[in-house]
Amino acid sequence: MKEIKMKKKKRFDYIDVIAHIVLILFSACILYPMLHVLAVSFSGVLPILQNRVTIFPIDFTFENYTFFMEHSEFISGFVNQVWYTIEGVAANLFFTALMAYPLSKMRLIGRKWIMRLCVFTMYFSGGLIPLYMQIRNMGLGNSEWAWIFGGLIATYYLIIMINGYQAIPESLYEAAYLDGASDFQVFFMIALPLTKATLASLGLFFFINHWNSWYSAMLYLDDPAKFPLQLFMRSVLIEDELMKNTPEFSQEIAPIGVKNSLIVLSMIPVMVVYPFVQKYFVTGVMMGSVKG
Repeated sequence: MKEIKMKKKKRFDYIDVIAHIVLILFSACILYPMLHVLAVSFSGVLPILQNRVTIFPIDFTFENYTFFMEHSEFISGFVNQVWYTIEGVAANLFFTALMAYPLSKMRLIGRKWIMRLCVFTMYFSGGLIPLYMQIRNMGLGNSEWAWIFGGLIATYYLIIMINGYQAIPESLYEAAYLDGASDFQVFFMIALPLTKATLASLGLFFFINHWNSWYSAMLYLDDPAKFPLQLFMRSVLIEDELMKNTPEFSQEIAPIGVKNSLIVLSMIPVMVVYPFVQKYFVTGVMMGSVKG
């Protein structure tokens, strides 16, 4: 019996070693491009042009970053992106939580048909042109509310939130009603506090979606002063508009260094927010995915 146990233990040790090696290689594949971008953003012109930069900066400099700090379009785009993201995440969380709560109650009249309509939108939609015409007819053109209202509630996240509510024991709701609490009191004082892990996880998803959003802004915004950071990044990284209008490039500043610094600057908010939400992430998704 002891020999059998030893063999099983040894077998699992081999599996653990292989798993660790695979994870290390996978992590290296993710980390290397990030470190390379970071190193290039802090390197001088000559090492970049000679392609000598790997994961460590050469001729360390902040010139690539100071260039954008003095650029008005970058400053306004960064501020707009932060503000639009805050608005979008707050609106998404509020309306998703508000709609999911009654749908989590089996006694809701017509719940089955409402859920079927919601799930239907996951597979079929009216298309981009009808949505664009509707947004314009509502008078939301050239406003950030155009794409916030256009994607206010996502069915997938709605279902996760519904399951999060259903994971709460029904006895808590019944006890609150026996004490004379109203539906709104139960919602704000019991349901929301007990699903904060799910809300934090969905908030992270919404945050990343809004922070990386550029297509909707390109469709609905006409005023350059309202453009978010992602549209500015698109003009720099893809269309090279900034490079064409800046003669000092390739002489004092390398274009690829400036592009990489812009990528690093755009990653900072996500890297700042994620550590505060990470502890709720696994718990929230698991609680919202499987009914308890």
